[in-house]
Amino acid sequence: MIAAQDLIELVRTYNPRTDEKLITAAFDFGREMHEGQFRHSGEPYFTHPAAVAAILAEQRLDDATIVTALLHDTIEDTRASYKIVAEKFGPEIADLVDGVTKLTNLQLSSTETQQAENFRKLFMAMSKDMRVILVKLADRLHNMRTIKAMRPEKQLKKARETMDIFAPLAGRMGMQWMREELEDLAFRVINPEARASIIRRFITLQKEAGDVIERITSDMRHELDKAKIEADVLGRAKKPYSIWRKMQEKEMGFSRLSDIYGFRIITGSEEDCYRVLGAIHQRWRAVPGRFKDYISQPKSNGYRSIHTTVSGRDGKRVEVQIRTRQMHDVAETGVAAHWSYRDGVRSENPFAVDPAKWISSLTEQFDSEEDHEDFLEAVKLEMYSDKVFCFTPKGDVVKLPRGATPIDFAYAIHTRIGHACVGAKIDGMRVPLWTRIKNGQSVEVITADGQTPQATWLDIATTGKARAAIRRALRELDRDRYIKLGRELARSAFDNVRKRATEKALTAAAKTLRLKNADEVLARLGSAELTAQQVLHAVYPDIAPDESNVVGRDRAVIGLARNQRFDRARCCQPLPGERIVGITYRGKGVVVHTIDCEALSAFDDQPGRWLDLHWHAGKHPAEYDVTLNITMSNDAGVLGRICTLIGEQKANISDLTFVDRKPDFYRLLIDVELRDAEHLHSVISALDAESDVAAVERFRDPGRAGGGENK
Repeated sequence: MIAAQDLIELVRTYNPRTDEKLITAAFDFGREMHEGQFRHSGEPYFTHPAAVAAILAEQRLDDATIVTALLHDTIEDTRASYKIVAEKFGPEIADLVDGVTKLTNLQLSSTETQQAENFRKLFMAMSKDMRVILVKLADRLHNMRTIKAMRPEKQLKKARETMDIFAPLAGRMGMQWMREELEDLAFRVINPEARASIIRRFITLQKEAGDVIERITSDMRHELDKAKIEADVLGRAKKPYSIWRKMQEKEMGFSRLSDIYGFRIITGSEEDCYRVLGAIHQRWRAVPGRFKDYISQPKSNGYRSIHTTVSGRDGKRVEVQIRTRQMHDVAETGVAAHWSYRDGVRSENPFAVDPAKWISSLTEQFDSEEDHEDFLEAVKLEMYSDKVFCFTPKGDVVKLPRGATPIDFAYAIHTRIGHACVGAKIDGMRVPLWTRIKNGQSVEVITADGQTPQATWLDIATTGKARAAIRRALRELDRDRYIKLGRELARSAFDNVRKRATEKALTAAAKTLRLKNADEVLARLGSAELTAQQVLHAVYPDIAPDESNVVGRDRAVIGLARNQRFDRARCCQPLPGERIVGITYRGKGVVVHTIDCEALSAFDDQPGRWLDLHWHAGKHPAEYDVTLNITMSNDAGVLGRICTLIGEQKANISDLTFVDRKPDFYRLLIDVELRDAEHLHSVISALDAESDVAAVERFRDPGRAGGGENK
């Protein structure tokens, strides 16, 4: 465990004016409060808060944050209270400690409804003081570094939560070093065999090719010396998880992966960044489509850098990031740079984003979300997505998530523009509204008076802001009709169990379902977003569900004409719960695809064949085939365990095909019959947790486009 004096010395290296007495008092108080408590490893518990404080000190953070780290578990786990902490260390630190305690109690990996509500609380805590989340991230980092002492099932749960929530959050805040370490530590638990395999490949590669990093670094330094540019050149191999993710995304083996090395060039000025870029591109050939200038177009978390990929020695691709020292500080610490100290004073880094503005931009779009599902979708889109930068006809920059469409662009300008959108031009050319916007394109929205949002736009829009605005507008347009229909459905459902759908009962249902009022319940019921059984169960949870409510094939898809039949596309095998679109065929009915199906690009120039469809919200039978692509160890009993796991998830195997047999691994395709997307997630999660399963994913084959499945 780090000693109090060592911690103070660490802080003093960047803040000579640190309040030594305050840190010492917090260290002694925390150690006293945790006396007699031990970690899973058997170490005294206070080793953990002390280690968290050291992690934050390495980020050059202020005294209040360091003290909060030392005390962050006292209110939750000891006899200390908010009042005691406030009396000893002041209200600012007491509020920070209390904020971290509340975050610790959030179950972020719980059910979707609870998870969305807890995400709201997470962002509320962040909006009050961002340092709360900095302490929480450092707390999670130290827990992941010492995770081996936990039970295997607890390790897996923590690792998945880290991979799904804390690592993306660290990345969204600009703390890339922390994101990479959290991902790698979680990867070590979730898929240790894959990580070990990548490390072994690295060792073999190094033996065969020698120290590639040192050679390329030397070459770059030589080029910079020739151009008389002073700069530091840093090289490294990418983290195992980063390589694994790239292998999965590009569907290629390690040997075919090229850019596994990354280099950073740190310069003295912004002008030198562009001089370095010129020197690098003169010496090596740039890889098309791999250049990004985040200096002229910074990310919203303050990140600035030039990214380029070039073909280096022996044709190997290497990624190069070019930035100034101040930009590098922000790239390493993200929004934490706002609180960092240098030589005893808060460092005035012109590139550090104001945390208040950052969190305001992050949360403003979420404030309009009425549903927990909408909110959660918006949060995850914002946390996980990269950005594209496009322009208005006047040259103003608009930032959107990758994959955004002109509909998203229109709503990003103003909700009124989005509602009135009838078309769009990209770089002066008229394009369909479902076109994906690319970096640097100029987008013009064409509007018309009297235009109203279309239901098909929900399948086109990708941003939370656009989809929430479209949903609200569609609800208002059809609200009266839906309320009237919903009232009849509710009356019938309640009559069946000898109850009455009174205003009081419906208001109680609204409260349980977290909706505004009774009319909102009826509107959702009438639009098939809720089922009558869900409303009934919200008021009378003890009443057994009506099995007759299982949705048959004739009612499974909403949006078809009377007697119009549908087939599920073989290429993407859509499931209830997924966003879908229909393509009409003369004499063959409708073929249903998931909205992200690659085969849909073949119909871009035939908008008349597209149908806006969605699945019925009721309970579906487990009769929808989905193909899983599984890579498993070639050991006795593994296939049997996989089949047992699938059966335990109440899924039936309808077909099984071996597609690749190797001495150590098999790859096979298994067809399973499922209820919906959530059922698929349960099956994949169960298989992914099996140690002998190296990879499992949903199999999609654009070459199988078209109908043919009637299940």
